[in-house]
Amino acid sequence: MPAANRTDTPISRTTGVKDARIHLRMDEHTKRTLERAAACEETTVSRFVLSSAIAAAERIIESKGRTVLPTADWDAFHDALLDPPEPNSVLKAAARRYRKRVAD
Repeated sequence: MPAANRTDTPISRTTGVKDARIHLRMDEHTKRTLERAAACEETTVSRFVLSSAIAAAERIIESKGRTVLPTADWDAFHDALLDPPEPNSVLKAAARRYRKRVAD
């Protein structure tokens, strides 16, 4: 099996003392499923579960770290970046308040 497809490759990035533990309870069917999947990946069950959990955690963190705008909002944001409007009185007042607050 190519190294790029092995589930134990990403875990090697996590070096250091491995003294933290998580204990899992599961039914026999789930255990057998994990054992079969780990065997397919030619790794241990612990390494398979850990790498799968890390991959899922990274996906979740990445997806929550992004803001997705509806098309109309994105278009307005994009247009404002490319061709910003002239500052109006409200924006100028906000800039003055900000400068005063930062200067104090």
